Amino acid sequence: MVKATRSQNMKYVVIAMLFLGWSLGNFDRFIINFAILDISKELSLTDSLTGIVLSSFFAGYALMQIPGGWLADRFGYRKVLVITILVWSIFTVLTGVAWSFISLIIIRFLFGVGEGSYFPAASKGIVNWFPKNERSKAMSFMLISGSVMGVVAPIVGTFLMKQMGWRAIFYIVGAIGVLVAFCFVFFVKERKTSNSVQNEQISQTKTPLKDVLRTPMIWQLFISYFSIYAVNWGLMSWMPMYLSKVKGLDLTAVGIYSAIPPFVGIFAMLCSGYILDKMSQGKDKIVAGIFALVAGAFLLLMATASNMLIFTLCQCVVTVMLSFNIILITTVPLKTLPEGIVGTANGFINTGAQFAGVLTPMLIGFLVEAFGGSYNAAFTMLICFTIVCAMSLFMIKQNKQTVAIHTNELID
Repeated sequence: MVKATRSQNMKYVVIAMLFLGWSLGNFDRFIINFAILDISKELSLTDSLTGIVLSSFFAGYALMQIPGGWLADRFGYRKVLVITILVWSIFTVLTGVAWSFISLIIIRFLFGVGEGSYFPAASKGIVNWFPKNERSKAMSFMLISGSVMGVVAPIVGTFLMKQMGWRAIFYIVGAIGVLVAFCFVFFVKERKTSNSVQNEQISQTKTPLKDVLRTPMIWQLFISYFSIYAVNWGLMSWMPMYLSKVKGLDLTAVGIYSAIPPFVGIFAMLCSGYILDKMSQGKDKIVAGIFALVAGAFLLLMATASNMLIFTLCQCVVTVMLSFNIILITTVPLKTLPEGIVGTANGFINTGAQFAGVLTPMLIGFLVEAFGGSYNAAFTMLICFTIVCAMSLFMIKQNKQTVAIHTNELID
């Protein structure tokens, strides 16, 4: 009984630490979207070059998704998390010393490599500690860190930039990251169950990625996640610039308006996790596809909004729709695949999201420059991505026999 209670308490410690670590990671990646306003002026960057800077992080981040998941499956999620936080914190500090366009994109690329293992390793941690009927809620709790930092980064970040300049922020956040890594060493534990030990032994003799890629559902989730994050990263990376240049807002106003949709996203993420743990599999994907189409409709309304009130309300609706899709896509593997390949599976799916992070900011930059500063083509592109996401989700036919075959292949 005492041992069970300790195990129950430890899972809450683990999810709290995962939330803390991912909050730091999200702040690191979000703050550049506001710092880039001053960086682009200091380094004389055009819109297309600014897009390349914003995308460089995701190039490195995407490359580490599958290796990060494999490392977590092979060596345990705890070791991977500690190392990845330390590495990305070092490159957070180095971002503050960037002196040119080339140095900045190299540092941001390596920053992405450092941070890339966190999500697949954290997914492995959730499976390690939480039963299937709690994994959507656990995932939603970890992922709301993105929404929380989406509120904190615009307000705190813009304030600090005014007080200290953009370089000092990266020095401070990098130092905090080192402290957080040491906290993971002391507070995060890896639960060793007979089932997880068996899966670890299996993962050493099989090729997890090969098993993952045999499942059509994984590819459909990959496409869905790519599409939904093309919208997410497109809005997140370029919205500060859009509000500044098109809507004519000053830095403080940009920070305030940018914080409102993520604040709504906090509640949307939590509610989505709760609802998805109650919703039957199959129906959840249909609802998510419909939500993706609704997001596309409200993106159109954003592009044509006559004032900031309507614009912000529409962006809030888009955020709610995206939140449901994000939680659904990231928890399907946690509920349907064996524990021994969960890290690799979510690493592969998340690679789609990060490729979207590589492409979308660059594409928006080129489109804005090509159309003389107009963002209409960029909004049209994002709307098309919501349609692709919906179609991919509608095509998912969850075949329980396929999942069972995978399980049997791993055990045989």
